[in-house]
Amino acid sequence: MGEGCMQCGKPLTYNEIGAYKKFVNRGSTQFLCKVCLAKKLDVAVADIDRKIEEFKAQGCTLFV
Repeated sequence: MGEGCMQCGKPLTYNEIGAYKKFVNRGSTQFLCKVCLAKKLDVAVADIDRKIEEFKAQGCTLFV
């Protein structure tokens, strides 16, 4: 994607960008990877993965 996590610099996936937009700020132009986002939200990475799958099943276009 050419974008990196604003905290650790890791390259981001489409779904990581979607998760940040969904959970933090839809209009954001900088993002966190799942690990850094999980720390920020004080949840497990598995919880973020589970929510991504739920939103995908609902047809949310932020996720593939």
